[in-house]
Formats: sequence, structure tokens, C-alpha cells
Amino acid sequence: MRSVKFYTLGCKVNQYDTQEIRERFLEAGFAEAKAKEPADIYVVNTCTVTAKADKDSLYYIHHSLRENPRARIVVTGCGAGLDREKLQSQPGVSLVVPNSRKNRIAAEFTRSAGKLKEGISFFQGHTRAFLKIQDGCNNFCSYCRVPLARGKSRSKKLPLIISEARALVKKGFKEIVLTGICLGSYGKDLKPRRSLVDVVDALEGIEGLLRIRLSSIEAGDVTAGLIGKMAVSRKLCPHLHIPIQSGDNGILRRMRRKYTREDYIRLIRGIKKAVPGVAITTDVLVGFPGEEEENFKNTLDLVEKIAPLRVHVFPFSPRPGTAASVLAGAGFCDRRVKERVLRLRKLAEAASSAFRAGFAGKKLQVLIERRCAEKPGFWEGYTGNYIKILVRSRKNLKNKMIPARAGKALGDAVAAAAGD
Repeated sequence: MRSVKFYTLGCKVNQYDTQEIRERFLEAGFAEAKAKEPADIYVVNTCTVTAKADKDSLYYIHHSLRENPRARIVVTGCGAGLDREKLQSQPGVSLVVPNSRKNRIAAEFTRSAGKLKEGISFFQGHTRAFLKIQDGCNNFCSYCRVPLARGKSRSKKLPLIISEARALVKKGFKEIVLTGICLGSYGKDLKPRRSLVDVVDALEGIEGLLRIRLSSIEAGDVTAGLIGKMAVSRKLCPHLHIPIQSGDNGILRRMRRKYTREDYIRLIRGIKKAVPGVAITTDVLVGFPGEEEENFKNTLDLVEKIAPLRVHVFPFSPRPGTAASVLAGAGFCDRRVKERVLRLRKLAEAASSAFRAGFAGKKLQVLIERRCAEKPGFWEGYTGNYIKILVRSRKNLKNKMIPARAGKALGDAVAAAAGD
């Protein structure tokens, strides 16, 4: 039996895409190779959001070749569409497949010429399943290559989403994370027009599905209807990941972001008023061309005002083909940027600690995901508002929803007593 192995870089959409490719290979009779076990075919699903992502993609290509010099290596993902010649020239690479043809990769190694199946029915290695409902982006932020790689925004039809969600629940998944490149634009291209609220409404009726979570969503796409739905829903998690990128209006304009810091603050305050206990997580880009100390302090001030649970901080790197790559100072990177990253992370850690401390002594519902690798005897899971919880138990708690009373902080998590 021929074997296949997958390496996935980047976002939840890429992880979903890999799962779709995986299922087509398994349906064709392939076996998935285990860790450290050589495979006949390797699929490297690349990311190109940052320069580091490009380097990591090359690492996994070279790693695959070292593991089996006679293997066939397939490269796909966002990097494959934009850096085809560079990737095709790498030793061992047999095929470079753009995102638009990802679901045909398995067919390249089989004699099957039938109609390709769409969607997924399980999610390898996860307790929460990611379900892609949208792809592409129309925003063209000045620093981002993703619209160049993924194309225009397009939405999956609601009946297919419901069908996939039902299949995932039948496999035992209790939480589904709705994901997309620009998730909030879901349904704007459909006839009749749909929205995220329509998707949530449809999925809430699936018996056995306990949680619906949203992945990253742009500030301008968080509608009053969505906030209202979150306020009353028993299944939609009170957690929104809304990228900031910068807290300075001048930098936001240069980034081609479609909001001001005032818009963002007003939005977050409105969400917190309507949905008590909601968690806000976010992304911040540090060192964008033209960012001076005053601009950066505005970002620190905004993060302090919104008090997020988590902040993903990353330094700017000029991406070929983007408007920001030719801005003055686009190649600038020195210890000042690294120092700013550290300052922001320190502030983010303090905000996270303060948010989690606000739930001390409260009873929370936790979906347990796995045994905690760092703390033997503990199980690790998440609340609806995405607080990481550690529960000590000798029982097998995997994939169980349990009540737990929050206690003291343990690193980036909170210890809790189960069943209280």
C-alpha cells in the first residue's frame, strides 16, 4: 500500500485544505505515514504570509527529501501560486499545485477520473474541527499577499456547510470552528445573499453539536446582527478574533485598513456591553514602514484599552508583490523592532492575566481536548470564551464537556476543579 505524509503551514484554512486532500488520498487507498516514518508521497501545504513562513515551507520540502530521497514531493498552498518557479526548482519537488487545484492532488496519483468529492468528514489530530465556509479576499491590505494567492472572496453554499457539519458531528466532534480567509464576507457573493448569522442559525439545529466558534473576522464585518446573535445563542462561543494590526490612524491608512482606532475601540466596547464575558483576541503587526515611537505607543494604548485575552504579535516583513514592499523603510529591521515586539508581548501577557483573573471562582463549561504534555496528571481544554483550563483527573476526559470552577493561574492557563 502506498503511503502519504502531510506538512501544513499557516492558517486554519490551510489546515482544512490539508484535511480535504488527506481524505481524497485515503479514499484512493493510500495509508498515512506516521511521524518519522518515510512516505512515498509528501504534500507540503505552504504559507507565504511572512518571510519566515516561506523559509519554513522550504524546510519541510528539504526535510521530506532527506526522509525519503526517492519520494514524490508535492507543493501546494499560497506559496505555490506565487512562487511556483522557485518551488519547482527545489530538489525532489515533483509537482507544484496552486490553491485552485488542491483537491485534485490525489487524482494525480490514481487512475480515478470520476467527479471529485468536496468537503471533509473528519479532522485528523484535532478535537475541534475546522470547517471552511469561505475563501479568498477582496481587501488588498498593503502588506498582505493572501489576496494575490487566494483570489476574490467566494462562499460555500449553505447546504454543503450543513452536510459537512453533520458528518463531523457524527464522528464525535462537539465543537466546529467556522473559518475562511475573510470569514466576515461570507455570503455576500451568494444569491440569495447570506450572512454568518444564517450559517450559525442553520448549525444550531444540529443535535450533538455543542459549540460553534468563529475564526478571525475583520472589524468592519462584525455586524449588529452577529453581536446580537452571540448575545443570545447557546452554542455560538463568546469569543471573537478581530485583528488590530496597528493602533495608529496614520499607519492604518498606510496599511489600507478600513477602520480607525476610534472605530475599533467603539466596536469592542459595544461587543463587551452586549456579550458579558466575551473574549477578544487579536493580531498586531510591528515595524510597518513609517512606524515611529509615537505610532507604536498608540498601538500599546489601544491594546491596553481593549484588554484582549491574547495578542499574536509579529514583525513586518516586506512581501513581494504587495504595495508595502516598496514603501520607504520596507526593508528596515533592527533591534528597535525586536524591542517593540517584546514590549507589546509583555503588555499582552499582563492583559491576558487580568482577563483570566476576572473568572477566578466562577463555574465554567470546559471542552477537554487532550492530556497536558507539560503537566502530567492534568487535562487541557478550553472554555467558550477561549480560556485555557487545566484540570487534574485520573479519568479519561478527552472530548468531554465538563463543569469546572476556575482557580489560580498556571502559566498561560487557569487551574480548575472539575465537577464543582
